[in-house]
Formats: sequence, structure tokens, C-alpha cells
Amino acid sequence: MYLVDESAVSVYDGSEGGSWEPIPTEENDTLQVNNTVKEFVLPTPKEWTNTNGSQSDTVIASPIQQDTVLENSSLLNITGTYLRDSFEQGLPGDENGKSCQLEFGSYCLWSVEHEEVMKDFIVKRLKDQLFVARAYYPSIVKLDGMENLSHEMKQNIQEHGHMLSEAISDADLPELHRVNMAKMDQTIAAAKSCDAECTNVEKKLTQLLDMTEDEALFHARQSAYLYRLGVQTLPKSLHCLSMRLTVDYFNASSDMEHSDAEKFGNPAFQHHVIFSTNLLASSMTINSSVINSEESANMVFHLMTDGQNFYAFKNWFIRNSYKGATIRVLNFEYLQMKNLGNGIVDQLSPSEEFRITSNSNALTLNTLTRTEYISMFGHSLFLLPELFTNLKRVIVLEDDTIVQRDLSLLWNLDLKGKVIGAVQFCQVKFHQLRAYLPDFPYNSSSCIWMSGVSIIDLDEWREHDVTGIHHRILEKLRHDTEASWRSAALPAGLLAFQNLIHPIEGQWVQFGLGHDYGLAHGAIKKAAILHYNGNMKPWLELGIHRYKKYWKRYLPRDDVFMMDCNVNP
Repeated sequence: MYLVDESAVSVYDGSEGGSWEPIPTEENDTLQVNNTVKEFVLPTPKEWTNTNGSQSDTVIASPIQQDTVLENSSLLNITGTYLRDSFEQGLPGDENGKSCQLEFGSYCLWSVEHEEVMKDFIVKRLKDQLFVARAYYPSIVKLDGMENLSHEMKQNIQEHGHMLSEAISDADLPELHRVNMAKMDQTIAAAKSCDAECTNVEKKLTQLLDMTEDEALFHARQSAYLYRLGVQTLPKSLHCLSMRLTVDYFNASSDMEHSDAEKFGNPAFQHHVIFSTNLLASSMTINSSVINSEESANMVFHLMTDGQNFYAFKNWFIRNSYKGATIRVLNFEYLQMKNLGNGIVDQLSPSEEFRITSNSNALTLNTLTRTEYISMFGHSLFLLPELFTNLKRVIVLEDDTIVQRDLSLLWNLDLKGKVIGAVQFCQVKFHQLRAYLPDFPYNSSSCIWMSGVSIIDLDEWREHDVTGIHHRILEKLRHDTEASWRSAALPAGLLAFQNLIHPIEGQWVQFGLGHDYGLAHGAIKKAAILHYNGNMKPWLELGIHRYKKYWKRYLPRDDVFMMDCNVNP
């Protein structure tokens, strides 16, 4: 198992059967060598048997492996029509006329049922022709009496290269591309008939293949970097929204202060805390909470942000009302400098998110890889008792959550003497992260927990000195392991609340809306809280489209600043 936070800090525990996650790449284009389909005969069942040679012990590859076989082998690049004909009429060389399924088992049936239409077939074939021609060209040039053929091949290679430099899809190809394809077919056929050294062609093919793999790896790394950049960069429209609200705040003639400031420290009200630098995301969390609350006037939201976004946040929540709920915007940097003064957390450190990937090495043909995104308290949240000295209980919400039910039951939950109530995540346990936990005692079988929504008893927090424990663990991490500020949030958060968590029923929160495409809409609708943990946040273009509607229904579309900045996630 290994872990990655969103600042690209990685950790890995090889003892858990993990491996470094490869950078996601697009599937390599299949090499379609001319006349391959006509000349190729599928292997006999003996060639699909296990290494023990047993005819009856036939290996039936999993769908994932079958995709790999079909897509990465040029000899197995068979069109859907050919597969269908083989299934109905029997395979080439099948003297008995047996059906594809009877002769080759469920693999052949699966390949027909999961047939996919190849996109941009002509562009792929042009690339294949160019690949083969380049492999033969060095050998043809060296042959005596082949000057015309070598000149023609060179010219065709140049024409193909020019076409492919300007065409990404079939629609981009020039009108005469079929003429060029026919000419290249004839040239390759003539090259194949020459007395060329097979070893030379093989060497050139290998060289071209290596170059192609290097180029694919480069583009894969570039794609991964750009994807991460897109995930971490604030969209232009949201940046515009924040800037315009800030300017409008200072252009306003007077500052509106809260008339219900007496609610801020009154423990009789329901107090919710959000640490965020994302204006739109945090307002959506608040908006969904009050809309689905039965007593919204009883709700108080303490919104903690940094100095850069403070005035935009303040202006936004002055301009908008939320069904009688009280919204209080706080500047964490100002509070830290004027009131706290402990010097431990200088800047706002909201909740951190980590990507954990583990491999399941079962005795099967494939290794299952599972990736989960877990969220953990940032260092600023461990100052809650100092920030809210008059409060006894708070609900902490992350800004990538949407509330769909009234939270009164959660507010009144009996924590049974524990400090925090949170959803446990038992697919990852302490022993799987032992390489990154400092030399503190812990129960290796304990489950980790998710900080998307947490109910906190501040009196118990103070009684157990959770803040002091966190600071001591943090200092040890920074001193012994030289862990980065962000990567230290996971072990420090896990150990500080060890044995102090009251588990909340999993039905309260539906996780995974920021990375898992397989969530059922029924489960999403039933959940009280939706957590968009993962890279694909709903306010990004990268967000999963089918889950965005649960988030977008709370957008204030008639706001003038939203329209001016074209905010439309």
C-alpha cells in the first residue's frame, strides 16, 4: 500500500503487496500491419493452455487481460466484422465447422459481446503503414538496383508524415488520403518481395517500437502533470468571482455588522464550522445545509478562511441570506496573530486529502488495484478549542460536501464519552500505514476515519488534551522523519484521535463522488451527506458529470457576480 497527498508526496509500504502506481496512460494505438487479418489464423486451444500443457486446463483470461491481448498485439487486431463472422461460421482452418464458442470457450464469446467500434480507423492505418515502411526502408536503400523503389518509399513516407502531422481524426484527413494509402500498400508489398535481411527489418522495428514507447511515456507524464495542474488550479471564473467581490467590498460605503452576534458563542444553537479558501464550494455546503434543515434559524456557521479570501467571503455572505441562518466569516491569520499567538500554525491549514492505493494479490490471473481518497483534519482544525472557547459542541463540515438531510440527529448524537464522532473507513487500517507512523503506541487493527463530516465534543477534547497530543506528534514527525507539513497531517490526525472516535453509521455519508464512477444513484439519494472526495471536484470541468447535478442544484444562478464572471460549473 502507498499513499499520495494532493501535493504529490508519496509513501509506500511494500510489505502490503503494493507497487508504485503507474502514471495513467491512454491505450497504445494498435499496430495494423497490412494483410494481417487475411493471413492470420487464430491459435489452437493448445496454445491457450497453462504451462503444464494440460489440454483440459484452459486459461480463460479476465476481461481486463483480454482487452490487453486484443489491443496490444498487432497479430490479434481483428475487426468486429471478422470476429462476428468467425463466431457464426467457424474459424479459418476449422474443418469440423465448430462454432467459436465451442472451439475456444467463453473467451471468443466475450470478445464478440464486448466488441467496440474502432474510432479514427484510417488515421490508425496510416500510422501502421508509416511504421512498417520505416522499418523496411533502411534495408531497401542498401539493395542494388532498388533506387526507384527506395525513392518511391521515401516519398510515400514523407507524404504520410505530412498528412499525420495535420490530422488527429479521420475527419482531418485530405481528400487524396486514400490514393496515398493505396500507393503505400503497393510500395510495402514491393518491399516485402525483395530479398531483405529479416534481422535488419526486425532491428529497425524494435528501434521504432522503443522510440514509440519512449514518446508515449513522455506524453503520459505530461498528461498526468497537466491533469494534476488542472485539479489544483482554481478555475478562472472562481478567481474572477473572488476578486470582484473583494473590490466591491472596499468600494462599499459602509460595513454591515451582524445584528445577531450574540449567537456566536451561545451553545444553545447548532454550531457548524467550515475551514475553506474556496468561496463557491463553502457557500454550497452552507446553502444545502440550511435548505434541508427543519430549523435553519437555529443554525450558526463559523466560516474560517485566510486573509486573501476574507473580504470576498465576507461580502458574499453579507449580500446573500440563508433562511435565517447566521453566517460568521473569520480571518484565521488575524485570529492567530492577535488572539492565539501559539506560533504553531501560522497559516490556514484546512482538511488535507490523500490518495491511498493498495494491491490485492489473489491467486488469480489478475491483480486487483483499489484506490481510495481519504480526508484528514489539517493542522488548523486542532485549534478548535482555542478558537471557540465558549462552545461545547460543533459539527465540522468540509467544503466538498453537500447536505441532503436535516443534521439535528447528528447534532444530538450521544458520543458516549468520545471526543469526535466520524465515519470509520475499515478498508485501510493502521498496520497498513505503519511505516509512516512515528514511534507512538497504537492498535494496528484500528480503522482510519474520514473527516468529511465530524461531530466534536469540545469539552472532551480539552479534557483529553487532543491539541497537545497533536502538537507533540507533529514535532516528532518533523524532527524524526522530516515529513512535509501536509504529509504529516495524516499520521498526526490518526494518532491524536486514537481511541477517541465514536463511529457514525456509514449511511450518514456517501463518499467517492469525486473519483468513483460506479456509485448507484439510489445510494446517493438516500445519504444524508454527499462527500466529493477525490480529484474530480464538482466545481471543476474534470468533475464527474453524472454526480454534478446533486451539487449544482444549490447554485445561486441569479447573482450578478456569478453572471459577470460566467460561473457555471
